[in-house]
Amino acid sequence: MKQPSFSGRGLKKVDLSARGEPFLWSMGGTLVLGMIMIAGFLFLILWNGIVTFYPKPIKRVLLDNGSIVAGEMHRWERVKLEKHLYDALNEKSRKTVQDNNGFTRRVLYKIGNYDVYNEDFKWVADYQVVTVTEPENLYYVERMEWGPFVGTIDSVKLNDRIIKPDSSDFSKQLAREHQAAVERRHAIEEIEREEIAGISYYLEKDRLKLRKIELKTGNQSKAYKEANSRFQVRTQEMNLLYEKFQQRADLLKTENKAYTITLKEVGGATKTIKLSDLVRFYPANNLSFFQKLGIYFSRWAEFLSAEPREANTEGGVMPAIFGTVIMTFLLVIAVAPFGIMAALYLREYAKQGVLVSIVRVCVNNLAGVPSIVYGVFGLGFFAYILGGSIDKLFYAEKLPNPTFGTGGLLWASLTLALLTVPVVIVATEEALAAVPQSLREGSLACGSSKWQTIKNIVLPKALPGILTGLILAMARGAGEVAPLMLVGVVKLAPELPVDTFFPFVHLERSFMHLGFHIFDVGFQSRNSEAGKPMVFVTTLLLIGLVAMMNAFAISIRNRLNRKYATDHF
Repeated sequence: MKQPSFSGRGLKKVDLSARGEPFLWSMGGTLVLGMIMIAGFLFLILWNGIVTFYPKPIKRVLLDNGSIVAGEMHRWERVKLEKHLYDALNEKSRKTVQDNNGFTRRVLYKIGNYDVYNEDFKWVADYQVVTVTEPENLYYVERMEWGPFVGTIDSVKLNDRIIKPDSSDFSKQLAREHQAAVERRHAIEEIEREEIAGISYYLEKDRLKLRKIELKTGNQSKAYKEANSRFQVRTQEMNLLYEKFQQRADLLKTENKAYTITLKEVGGATKTIKLSDLVRFYPANNLSFFQKLGIYFSRWAEFLSAEPREANTEGGVMPAIFGTVIMTFLLVIAVAPFGIMAALYLREYAKQGVLVSIVRVCVNNLAGVPSIVYGVFGLGFFAYILGGSIDKLFYAEKLPNPTFGTGGLLWASLTLALLTVPVVIVATEEALAAVPQSLREGSLACGSSKWQTIKNIVLPKALPGILTGLILAMARGAGEVAPLMLVGVVKLAPELPVDTFFPFVHLERSFMHLGFHIFDVGFQSRNSEAGKPMVFVTTLLLIGLVAMMNAFAISIRNRLNRKYATDHF
């Protein structure tokens, strides 16, 4: 028998590997490393997302060649200066670069004025800079088109009079007239989207009714001729109404054209635009802290409630928020019954054997299938086969324009339901298996049927675990993008899936999604630098939205846990 060894101090040596100390430390270290990585990722998204909308000062940079650059500091980096650039420097600049071991700092300025410069950003190296100032008269102007403008206000035309920045009460007059111009713009949009769009909707509806009668009875039938006469009368009435609304919109547009603002960039070039095309403007270097906060929160309000503009790199994401939430709820409604019923049959009713084992293996394998494969299946089966059949049966008058025979909100939700149903099945089976067998036996012994036992005993006990599976499915479905690109998501949806026209909910329509919006802005915009801030803030919003939906589901699960933990059967 091996004798225990002792140290010089009389203490027994401990075999750490036998007690598992190294493995314990490695597992704990791995956990800490994972938590640090998650926290670092969330901090990166949180920090970049939160500061995106905070107004920054505008720098006026005079370069050694006499040109001027004005804009917000976007980011900076240290770079190794290439030889041909180094040879072109003067002695002072060469010495500066030599003192930094051949490196120089360069700053990326967001200069805006894309319609003037044909670029949004400009790199400026330190050796090019003569002076950097922050003039108080520089404005940051956000526009409906062409992105921001950086410069000064030259003049403002208010119908038949012109006011200059040096006139008394200039800021108040400009703010008041701008607010009136924006209200006129909103009135025009409301007329075009509500009244005029409503007329077009009802005219198209009447045309489809006439087309349906034509397909059913032919264009020589009495029913068709009577319907055609009514359609012609209805069209004339609608055209008169259309002209009335169009005249009102044209009057407002003409009025807006009389209110313009002339902006001047630092190089001297001017740009005249309608006052109604300004979203907001402010003297970036002459703001108090509370004025900056006001701009910050107004940008957040626009982001959460408005539609995108400028190729989705500016404006809001309200349609994408709406589409993401609606699609996620439809996904849960579709996946819950199928996943739960499948798991109930496999665990409670099916005879355990080879066939059931094969089914379980297939379900587990489905969870590993790439999501794009589900997208191809959804497009082929749901859109082309199922949707095409629905169009032939119920919407023949619209053909060849598809209604359900193309990507839409319904098919996207069902596709993601197929993607996430293995998660729900596995989680539900585990929850059902965790219910003690003694509860089932006690219920059956009291005379309950198998279904009564499942409904009144097993399912309530397993419900928290089932909700865990639904939470996982909801979180995965809300963040998926690849399948949606094939079955309904679009860059910009002109119409929401919900409106004021019967049947009010239009599941056949395409929709916007926050995940696809992130991909589109980050990788398909004309300028990735311009879209980068929107990528961070949209990612922050998507994480927050998924967290809120998960928190709601988790609160329900915890409530059920507390309820059934104290029940006795």
